[in-house]
Amino acid sequence: MFPTLAAVAPGTVVAVLVRHLGFWSMNGCRVVYEIAGDDSREFGFAYGTLTNHAEIGEEIFKVSLRPGTGEVSYVIRAASRPRALLARLGYPVTRSLQARFRRDSAAAIARAITG
Repeated sequence: MFPTLAAVAPGTVVAVLVRHLGFWSMNGCRVVYEIAGDDSREFGFAYGTLTNHAEIGEEIFKVSLRPGTGEVSYVIRAASRPRALLARLGYPVTRSLQARFRRDSAAAIARAITG
């Protein structure tokens, strides 16, 4: 079973700190809803970007446990478009950085599961 964490309760503001291209950027987000399956085998949340975020959009993070096999799956879904001038000018780089985030995030979940 996955616990419900107060840290991801709707309304919680989070800051995503990222180092890329030799500098750091901080992007604000707000948790907009939780994901919890009826049988507590799904857990997750979605956040929307705040005005200081380089993108405009929403991102969903969901972890599911398959009862019979114990198999764990992790899903990230995002819908966004550039907001900041640098994000618009560097659109291909922005997409590359987002792909790196997805890979790094999946690797972190894999380490947590096996660890």
